[in-house]
Order: sequence, then C-alpha cells, then structure tokens
Amino acid sequence: MLDKNKQIWLIGIKGTGMAALAMLLNDLGYEVAGSDIEKYTFTQEPLAKAGIRVLPFAAANIKHGGQVIVKGNAFKADNIEVRACEEQGISWQSYPDTVEEIVKMHTSIGVSGTHGKTSTTGLLAQVMTEAAPTSYLIGDGQGKGIKDSRFFVYEADEYRRHFLAYHPDYQIMTNIDFDHPDYFKDQDDYTSAFQTAADQTQKGLFVWGGNDRLRQLQTKVAKYSYGFNDSDDFQAVNVKKMTTGSTFNVVAHGADLGEFTIHLFGDHSILNATAVIAVAYTEKIPLAEIKKGLLDYQGAKRRFAEKDFGDVKIIDDYAHHPTEMRATIQAARQKFPHQRLVVVFQPHTFSRTKKYAAAFAEILRGVDKVYITPIYASAREAGGDISSADLVAQIPGAEDIDLDNMTELAKNNDSVIVFMGAGDIQKYEDALEKLL
Repeated sequence: MLDKNKQIWLIGIKGTGMAALAMLLNDLGYEVAGSDIEKYTFTQEPLAKAGIRVLPFAAANIKHGGQVIVKGNAFKADNIEVRACEEQGISWQSYPDTVEEIVKMHTSIGVSGTHGKTSTTGLLAQVMTEAAPTSYLIGDGQGKGIKDSRFFVYEADEYRRHFLAYHPDYQIMTNIDFDHPDYFKDQDDYTSAFQTAADQTQKGLFVWGGNDRLRQLQTKVAKYSYGFNDSDDFQAVNVKKMTTGSTFNVVAHGADLGEFTIHLFGDHSILNATAVIAVAYTEKIPLAEIKKGLLDYQGAKRRFAEKDFGDVKIIDDYAHHPTEMRATIQAARQKFPHQRLVVVFQPHTFSRTKKYAAAFAEILRGVDKVYITPIYASAREAGGDISSADLVAQIPGAEDIDLDNMTELAKNNDSVIVFMGAGDIQKYEDALEKLL
C-alpha cells in the first residue's frame, strides 16, 4: 500500500506508464525514486526536472523496510532488483495495483480500447481540468497529481489483462479490435477481457456505437453510446473538416449541446472528442468549460506530432495496427490535402505483422510512396517467420529502408512524410532530420 512515510521505489521508472505514475505520486507528496536501464529515453527529462532520482538497476537499491516497491509490468524474476526482493522476502506491488489505489481515492474515469486510448485520455484530462482539480495518467508518459483532486483520469491498458485491476466510476471504451496475438488466444478471449472490465465499472460505461463488440457488452450500470449514428446517445452531427481541424455539434439524448471545435484531424478525433463530451456532460461539467478544454488541447506525444523542414513535413505517429494506420492516413489527407504522402512504417512484433500483413499491404498501397523498416522485435518476442521484405513484395513501388540507406528518403521534396510505429522508429526520424 502507498505510504507517505516510506519511499516509493519504482522498478522500471522510465517506462511511459511508470514515469507518468512517478510524476503523479511525486505531485501528491510521496517521496519517489526508481531505477531503469541507462540508455536515454524521452521520459527521463520530466523526471529529472521534478527532482526524481533515477538510478541504474542494482540489488543495493532494494532496502528492507522503509520502501514501497512498485514493479513495472515488463520486469520478471531475471531483473536484478526483482530477484533482490525475492531473496530478501520483500513484497512488491504491480503498476496496475498502484493505479487502483489512486482510482479508489477519486471520481475516476478510465479510458480503454484497442486504439485511441492515449489521445482520448489526454483530451479528457484537459477538459476535466478546466472544470475541477484533476489528476491524470496518460500513456505517453504524462502524469500529474493534484492534491485533493476531484477527478482521476487514466489510460487503461488491456495487455495481459492489466486493466482488470481497476474498478473506475466511469469508463470510455473506444473500440474492440483484435490485438496482442502474443498473449490473447483469439478474438473471443480478447473481447472477454473487455466484458470483465465493463462488469467492474461502477457508474457508467461509454462506448463507440460503431463497434459491434462494444454494443454487445452487457453492463449492470448505465451504458451510453457515442458516434455518428441517429441511434447513439451522444451523436456528432454537422461535421465540418478543415485543414485547421474539425467542428461539429453534439446531440445528447435528443438535445443539441451546440458546436464544438478541435484542432485535431480525422473521424477518430471527432469520436474521441464526443466520448469526452459525453462523460463531462454526464458529470454536469459546464458546456463552456468543455468547449474551452477541447479547443485548447494540442495532442498527445507521438500521436500525429508534426515537424516542419521547409517543403517537407514530418509526422510522428504511434500507429502500428491497421485501424490506427487508416486513421492516421485519413488525418494526414485532411490536413495536407494537396501534398504527396510518404509513409515510413515500422512493423511492430512478428506475431502482429504475420496476423495483419495483408491489411498492412492494402492500407499502404493507398499512399504515394512507402518505405518499410525491419520488424521491431520486442523483448517478449525475438523472432518469427515473416520479414519486412514480405510486406515490401506486396506493395508496388515500396522499398526496404534502414539506417544505412536513408538518402533516398531525404529526396522526397514537397512531401508529408509520416513515420508510423510503436517501437524505436524515432531513430529513423532522427537520421532523416539530420539529412534534411
């Protein structure tokens, strides 16, 4: 249990979820420190700025008494600090168990789904903060704790059923596609995890009405749908898409709540915003504050993040599943309707690449030029019987790319170059930026 009289020690503190948790706990007045690999990660700068100590993994970091040990989900018995805990008989708690403690302290709102969790959580945090003190955990490494906060907004990750540790007041479910084939047996196994998460929601569940699996979920609490259809409880209508974003009205249970504006792109962003409006409206947040929060939101890290290099624009995006890739490409077409669209795609894990190879190829055939990097092999999956060359062969004009042959990519003048992937694709972006 969290204890303000003890140091909170996070094993794997530089992971995006763990770094966000460290920031939140530090803000709430806990003494926080932790350990991780020595390689630089983008999450360590905010930790340093907050004065949170980060040390290399070492058995000596684990001290009997005086610490609450929080273990990151990625770390097993082969980690030197996990092993030290076991050898000394020191108990640890998981990241999800720790988040659940914070859930219980607040009016809590979880955001789950195969796609869109991070963007929706960030948008929701912005809107709720306009209205009342709000603490939050976002999957892009952002975490903030506000003492005596009314709301707690957090991203709920379904991988290995981690989100089943949580019992929130409200939950947004953005979609249920199949993902994580290295863990879930099949679609039914995957969907069953979301059914259990729905069962554990205490006051209200908000689901995208355009997803059959979400519509079929059973709940003991109020269930609301959001989307573009007349049958939705919260319906986005009068949608106008522009190169600066989108405007739309929301009809809630038949009543028009007025016009909302977002500086975000694509249908998925309108759906995410409508989900946020639905939750905020249900919690009686004034419409003026909802509109201001939506208008002020600038986006999450690695979610359609843009850089400008003269006539070349670079978009950095986390998309690594077919649904996410379609959404990112649609957003790029909305914002840059007259420019050539180039995609650099890093397939993420061999099992996912094999499962969705045909879908990846079909999507990527719809852009102007495609480059495929080697498949990113995660710590849990070192190899497989598919390669990036198998994808390249299915896409006319596509090319393999790695750090040794970036010069051809740099010749794409007057283009929008979208880097898509959930691994270490940023090393390719960095290499291109140096060439540009």
